[in-house]
Amino acid sequence: MRIVLPFLSIIATVITVSAQTKSDVLSLGLDNLAGTARYQGMSGAFGALGGDLSALNNNPASSAVFNNTSFAITGGNYNVENDTRYGNSANTLGLDQFELNQLGSVIVFRNTQANSVWRKVTLGFNYELQNHFDNQYLVDGNSSNSIADYFTAYAEGFTTDQIGRLSGESYTDAYINIGRDLGYDAQQGFLGYESFIIDPESAGSTSYISNGSTIDDYSHLQFVSQSGYDNKFTVNLGTQYGQNLYFGTSLNFHTVERRIFKEFEEDGYTPTSFLQFAAFDNYLYTYGTGFSFDFGMIGKINQMLRFGLSYRSPTWYRLYDELEQGVFTRLNTGSGAGEQVSIYPAAIFRFPDYEIQLPSKYTGSLALVFGEVGLISFDYTYQDMSNAELQPLNDPFFARENQDIRNQFQAVSTFKLGGEVRFERIVSLRAGYRFEQSPYKDGFTVGDLEGYSAGIGLNFGRTRIDMGYGHTEREFNIPLYDVGLTDTSNIQRSTNNLLFTFNYTLF
Repeated sequence: MRIVLPFLSIIATVITVSAQTKSDVLSLGLDNLAGTARYQGMSGAFGALGGDLSALNNNPASSAVFNNTSFAITGGNYNVENDTRYGNSANTLGLDQFELNQLGSVIVFRNTQANSVWRKVTLGFNYELQNHFDNQYLVDGNSSNSIADYFTAYAEGFTTDQIGRLSGESYTDAYINIGRDLGYDAQQGFLGYESFIIDPESAGSTSYISNGSTIDDYSHLQFVSQSGYDNKFTVNLGTQYGQNLYFGTSLNFHTVERRIFKEFEEDGYTPTSFLQFAAFDNYLYTYGTGFSFDFGMIGKINQMLRFGLSYRSPTWYRLYDELEQGVFTRLNTGSGAGEQVSIYPAAIFRFPDYEIQLPSKYTGSLALVFGEVGLISFDYTYQDMSNAELQPLNDPFFARENQDIRNQFQAVSTFKLGGEVRFERIVSLRAGYRFEQSPYKDGFTVGDLEGYSAGIGLNFGRTRIDMGYGHTEREFNIPLYDVGLTDTSNIQRSTNNLLFTFNYTLF
């Protein structure tokens, strides 16, 4: 039976080392370009156009552009491929998954009063997969650094009496009691000490050394699997004023669920090394909710030129983390096969709840509409990621993380360009380009994103079927662990999304 044990709030500032960091800010702040197939086919450049349910992401006035009540549902295949380099080794690992990523409707209420300047009111409801976390990559290579560096960093300052088991105490009880009484650092030290990965330098010392040795480099294998979603439910109200102005506002409700499994193995020790093999597993489960609101307008300067302006409030997330850990080692005891040590406490730690606030977004858009022939559209979005925050603000660890965010993050500019050509009102061909700056000032941990898209639409009157394809590329340099073993793996990530949308319009 597994034990679920909440950490006491008095040690909340310690345990956040394992989660609740600026990395969590990025995982929520880096959106996927999903939505309808038409939206993706034009790389999401819809802020001055509207008339598409996913355009509500850019501008809530988009619903007011609809002339008739409409319904849309979208699904498709998501592919992610990671080319990973670590040390002198490289490998590739990919993942394919089908998702139902959009479902929504806009209801149009026309004003029957002929003399009113308010032409119509629209009510929109839309579900969208704002971010799907499904991903996996494999790190396989050599390093002069060891997993022992991780455990010694945490064990430093504690005696073996503090991080060791008491007489008759089980691994599970010791893991729980040490975490409760001394905090996360001591708990990690316990895992390393009791599995014989590390030992004190001398009797009574609070400094630790590795029990493993190698002539060349240690061999590392780390498999990271991530799954989950950030679903967004939008309730929208729009209206048209006169012939040329559209206004709208939206309330956005998020549900978040994310699972990260990190499996690490180390070997390559000398035959005489006491430590011969080490494995370290971590499973982190995050869940919670979020909220934001939007305001926007779209205007027609003339029959050809349109503009859009929109504002998204900060997005406030309230999240919860649960963690499971385990260590396995094989030792050289001189008995041939060697001794095995397995420490997998049957305990789940539920961390104190916390909040993440993502900064506001500002979007400006322009579009040229060439009658029934086609269109060109451009969006620019600005979001200052250095204003992101982990809360509560009075938490000392969060204060340090927030200072890192201010020092390391920057304002992000996103450019989207899309176009559409129509043939006899039946066939539409689409293409787009997207560029998004890195949220990091140095551009190293996360690089710039570049994406291309294409699509086709078939219009059968009330029914329209669209297909959209999107490709993006981005570079990441991810450390194996935040402490001790901080060697980075270089990941070239590419995504390929193929979406299909069914639209139905009521006349």
